[in-house]
Formats: sequence, C-alpha cells, structure tokens
Amino acid sequence: MRHTLLKHSISLYHRHRFPGEIISHCIWLYLRFALSFRDVEEMLAMRGVVLTYETVREWCLKFGQTYANSLRRRAPRPGDRWHLNEVFLKIKGRLHYLCRAVDQDGEVLDILVQSHRDKKAAKKFFASTQSGK
Repeated sequence: MRHTLLKHSISLYHRHRFPGEIISHCIWLYLRFALSFRDVEEMLAMRGVVLTYETVREWCLKFGQTYANSLRRRAPRPGDRWHLNEVFLKIKGRLHYLCRAVDQDGEVLDILVQSHRDKKAAKKFFASTQSGK
C-alpha cells in the first residue's frame, strides 16, 4: 500500500539536478526579499551550492507562480473594516498625494497616487476595489 502512495505522489521538482529543498529555497529568496538572480546565486555559493543565475531564473519562471499562489492562499485574509491613509510626497519636484486603504490590522490593501487631492474619488476607488476582492 505504501509503495502505491509513493508512486503516485511525484515531486514538483522531479527529474531536476538539485534537490527540491534547494530549488524552493532559491525561489523563496528571490520572491521574498526581491533579490536579483545573481544575488541568489552568490548566497548559495557561500553555502557551497554552485549554480548559475540562469538556473535560478529558469526555476523562478517554471515554479515561481506555483510558489506565489501557495503563499497567497496561506496569507491572512484582510479585515472587513478599512480606513484611508494619506501621505504627501514630491515626485520630480511636484507634489502628489499617496492614498492607502489600510484594514483594522494595519495591512495595506491598495494604493492610489494622485496629482491633485481628491479624497472623495480615492474613497470611491478603494470601495470599488474592496468590493471586487
């Protein structure tokens, strides 16, 4: 019985040169910390794993979306209440308004940048994006 279960549960990284733990660690480093492929290559070289940045790039293209989807499923759901948070910032010397929709737990739900302050339009935008999620 056990042999049959193992036969049907083929690893996602089956027939790859490196173990699945190394592949998933590379993908995790790249996605979690916004590193370059060369940074991931150097980090693993310091741990004694020799691979090229091109290998990391291919792994991220092949398995990255699956990995990101699993992270998204495990992420906590946003709260049912949110408020508008405004910040003023300058971009190329011009004043802009960054509005963020923040839930009761402090998680940023969405961001809007406007060249002029329009709180009513921002609230309408965030209300429409929150009802669609």
